[in-house]
Amino acid sequence: MADPRLSIVIPIYNEEGILHSAVVDLVSRLSEIRFPAEILLAENGSTDRTVAIAEELAEKFPEVQVHSLGAPNYGKALRQGILRARGEFVICDEIDLCDTDFYARALDLLEGDRADLVIGSKVMPGAEDRRPLLRHAATLVINGLLRVLVGFHGTDTHGLKAFRRDRLLPTAKRCVVDRDLFASEFVIRAERDGLRVIEIPVHIVEKRPPSVNLLQRVPKVLRDIARLTYIIRTNRAA
Repeated sequence: MADPRLSIVIPIYNEEGILHSAVVDLVSRLSEIRFPAEILLAENGSTDRTVAIAEELAEKFPEVQVHSLGAPNYGKALRQGILRARGEFVICDEIDLCDTDFYARALDLLEGDRADLVIGSKVMPGAEDRRPLLRHAATLVINGLLRVLVGFHGTDTHGLKAFRRDRLLPTAKRCVVDRDLFASEFVIRAERDGLRVIEIPVHIVEKRPPSVNLLQRVPKVLRDIARLTYIIRTNRAA
């Protein structure tokens, strides 16, 4: 396989029900992208057949790689995937999305040097979020807290992202918070560093129930928001 110009980083956790079909479909649609790509499956602590299926996919498709973290930690897996990425452009995706329409729109902005980081917003005007109401409400609450507590100016921090690797890699390396709030710290630091961050609307349809219960995540997310607030306000970095 040619050296990739695009790296697609996808954290996975207990995804045996969707992983094979989602990756096969994504590989087939990569022909729509006009330059070579790699798919980095960032596995973290799965207890089902996710690792075995991911390894089978990596054997079948040269553009697929899998790295296992060994413990459930979405943010740390995503960060390590970003650090392993070799492409000029990096896309952070979710296994139940694999939204190549977002890829095309975001890459046009990046390749045209109109943005350094493109966020796929689920809640800005023009977006459509067809997830359960509780998950939609959680997105609004978390991003509302981030705007109040750390001065975030956007509408969304979690989910689809695309960026120029050379300009955002230093930001990823400086991030301190992991788990659910790594993505938020990454976006907030990029914004505070003066990088060109653009949001574009996306349409989200839930293809399977979340692999982690939302209510079980709430205490950890609130603790991480408090920690992130302290880190950002005191200008701390790793």
